[in-house]
Amino acid sequence: MKILADENMPFVRELFGDWAEVVTCPGRALAPEQLIDVDALLVRSITRVDDALLARAGRLAFVGTATIGCDHVDTGLLARRGIAFASAPGCNKVAVGDYVLAALLRVAEHQGWSLAGRSLAVIGAGNTGSEVAGRARALGMEVLCCDPPLAERGATGFVDLEQALCADVVSFHVPLSHQGPHATHHLLDAVRIARLDERQLLINACRGDVWDNHALLTRQQGDSPLTLVMDVWEHEPRVLTALVPHVLLATPHIAGYSLEGKARGSFALYQALSRRLGRPCELTVEQLLPAPAVAQIGLEGGRDQTLTERLVRLVYDIERDDRQFRRALAGDDPGFFDRLRKEYPDRRELGSLHVTGGGEALRALGFG
Repeated sequence: MKILADENMPFVRELFGDWAEVVTCPGRALAPEQLIDVDALLVRSITRVDDALLARAGRLAFVGTATIGCDHVDTGLLARRGIAFASAPGCNKVAVGDYVLAALLRVAEHQGWSLAGRSLAVIGAGNTGSEVAGRARALGMEVLCCDPPLAERGATGFVDLEQALCADVVSFHVPLSHQGPHATHHLLDAVRIARLDERQLLINACRGDVWDNHALLTRQQGDSPLTLVMDVWEHEPRVLTALVPHVLLATPHIAGYSLEGKARGSFALYQALSRRLGRPCELTVEQLLPAPAVAQIGLEGGRDQTLTERLVRLVYDIERDDRQFRRALAGDDPGFFDRLRKEYPDRRELGSLHVTGGGEALRALGFG
């Protein structure tokens, strides 16, 4: 069989190469002609799988996205055409948890904050939002969860959106949807942006179109700007350049880009396609991953917020991603956004570092 995969998906040749012809290409540049003789298509969030893309895909029997979200895939179309579909729910939740933790600690250092006792609202309490909530609790923060669809289905313990938007920190982890009672496109719109308190921190590590970027720019250019951490941007790969100087930490949609997270995404599709074909799964995620550069460290004495921040930065330095983003944005390269994602260095998760002497608190923060 022939498999066409996004070139930014790791380990596809290791997983599928023994029993399939694997061809890779840029996910944003996929054309209908490339799918004429393809049996399985493996994509990421930048590829819109719709009727136009599949117009000439006469042999296609399987589509998989190595992402937690599916808003870029017309699943109804696949069902009507009898094309099997698989996604990778939860594959990068740990990576996003690492990203938000790193962001919280760097903002706290910058602002002179103690995070313990501050409130953090998670908007969207699925796999990723729940992971972020766990990290925040481990920091001693008061966590509020907001998820109207879950609340409607009978789940308890949630606050409404307006309550969530009053928290000291508000972190967004919702899928992108344009219709229905809980549409998330411009969930943070001009009206809600205007009501926010200038002392608040907002984090977006889900989808760029969830925030109205132009309305945010208007707020940031005024007398009471917010503190922002933005990994995603409206209309990617285009970026509202004027907004970036008003963002404390800015990155190119890489919050979930740990090597482990990407490996889990590829592996989930390997499992799904293997099951469909009746093939055994002969590999594991652990077999794919190289040894980390730093595997173990020992602590003596107590642990405070500053030490925690240093440990996180030993594994993942979020400011490095911010510097690369700003440097590339300033250059004369219209394709900088996708290039940064394609050339993103292997980033390990906090769990790859085993910390002795740190106790359960560090394990709750994600360390091994």
